[in-house]
Amino acid sequence: MTTTAVDTTEVRLLLEGIHERYGFDFRDYAEASIRRRILRRVQAEGLATISALQERVLHDTECMERLLLSLTVHVTAMYRDPLFFKVFRDKVVPLLRTYPFIRIWHAGCSTGEEVYSTAIVLEEEGVYDRCRIYATDLSESVLRAAKAGIFTLHHMKEYSENYLQAGGTRSLSHYYTASYERAIFRENLRRNVVFAQHNLVTDSSFNEFNVILCRNVMIYFNRTLQNRVHGLLYQSLGRLGVLGLGRKESMRFTPHEESYEELDGPEKIYRKVI
Repeated sequence: MTTTAVDTTEVRLLLEGIHERYGFDFRDYAEASIRRRILRRVQAEGLATISALQERVLHDTECMERLLLSLTVHVTAMYRDPLFFKVFRDKVVPLLRTYPFIRIWHAGCSTGEEVYSTAIVLEEEGVYDRCRIYATDLSESVLRAAKAGIFTLHHMKEYSENYLQAGGTRSLSHYYTASYERAIFRENLRRNVVFAQHNLVTDSSFNEFNVILCRNVMIYFNRTLQNRVHGLLYQSLGRLGVLGLGRKESMRFTPHEESYEELDGPEKIYRKVI
């Protein structure tokens, strides 16, 4: 048996063990990506094999939390892809004004930068008081960071530029306090946000939403898992609700492709029509 074959077997056994012990299902994540992340965790833990990592993970919940952070991708930024938020402001917010109450789901919210970005847009457009944002992620650690709303100050120049490109009407600094190299966002921005753990792979729908933002999450899934998650998002989105995906993601070739119309093709914003 070659080393690659051994690795493949060990990865499969590790993922099966995680699913059985903790309920997290990574078995349909993109194979090459998940293997790289596991091997980096093996090295970080000072271990020699994936099997050794499996033994530690199954008996040590703190090791499992470290592995969970390694397996899930948390690359994010405020107003990431500024044009997406400009289109959201110009094309989606006018639709939201027609609702007496608006439910928004940020699925895979990571450390919360895009949640705060959305809250600011809604605040500036005068609709935030009738919104409830549900911000969910697999990892409790990143959710704690998201709820705190504290980000590194040296990112704020980039975020401020993104904010203006996204159509911001004030200065981003209006929304945070600078202290000891940290930007602490106003607690008032969290008044209508619920942070909660949710697993897109194994958990079911928990509400009906007017908007779902699931951006740059499914690029790490294989086709089977992408289709499963698309089914969950479709089930969770009300008729005429809006779905926002990442730039490298698309509704094409998914089971629900015909159920949506494009609100903005380049920015991957869709409206459920069936």
